[in-house]
Amino acid sequence: MTKGISLHIGLNSIDPKVYGGNGALKGCENDANSMSNIAKYLKYNETKVLLTESATKEAVINEIKRSAEALDEGDIFFLSYSGHGGQIKDLNNDEDDSYDETWCLYNGQLLDDELYSLWQSFKADVRIILLSDSCHSGTISKAENYNLPKGRNSTDSITYRFLPREFTQGEYEINRDKYSNISKPNKNNLQCTVKLISGCQDNQLSSDGDVNGLFTEKLLKVWNNGTFNRDYRRFHKEIVRLMPPDQTPMYSNIGKVNDYFERQKPFNL
Repeated sequence: MTKGISLHIGLNSIDPKVYGGNGALKGCENDANSMSNIAKYLKYNETKVLLTESATKEAVINEIKRSAEALDEGDIFFLSYSGHGGQIKDLNNDEDDSYDETWCLYNGQLLDDELYSLWQSFKADVRIILLSDSCHSGTISKAENYNLPKGRNSTDSITYRFLPREFTQGEYEINRDKYSNISKPNKNNLQCTVKLISGCQDNQLSSDGDVNGLFTEKLLKVWNNGTFNRDYRRFHKEIVRLMPPDQTPMYSNIGKVNDYFERQKPFNL
């Protein structure tokens, strides 16, 4: 019988001792809880939420690894992140724009390279649906390894899930030795399928909100309490249709081709 595990991460602030500021946001914890409710509605076997101080780098990595160990061929892992997205200097020369994309977890950043290494720990034919309501999230799944586009520029400024570069670069400088040990991903080692729907492109910013982030708000509207009954691509298109032109949600698949996954109703077991 198909098994589903979900992990939902939401940070309304980060550790100021690590980043130099708390980067206060409003809607990220609500986003995580909203995504958890989707998983519960669809009767996932396990659902876990990590909020703000509990969303440490170690906790997130451990939960992803635990899920990878528990899931077998045909199972699904539903992973969502809401919080600040960052960019730091590329250390292993695998980024065309010279920057790695990151999730700004409570006590440190999780790089797209590190996430890709975690995807490699999943067994063959496991389905991963990844949502990232964060700035610079267009290739957080490491889609540039597959020559997928990065998207277009953003110019307007509202309330974004964006940390000034000095925050993310400062945290990077403090932990430079740890980051320098991160190896360049090898796309040939990925046997699962990772489907990303992100809040924006790599060169765009994701808007926060009083209740949910803008991307999550529109996603929930399209989901419509589970009544949406089309496939993932149509789901993405309907979300894009509701978004402003300066924030364009990304859609990508990396890893093993899985036509069944592509045709499914979003998040289904």
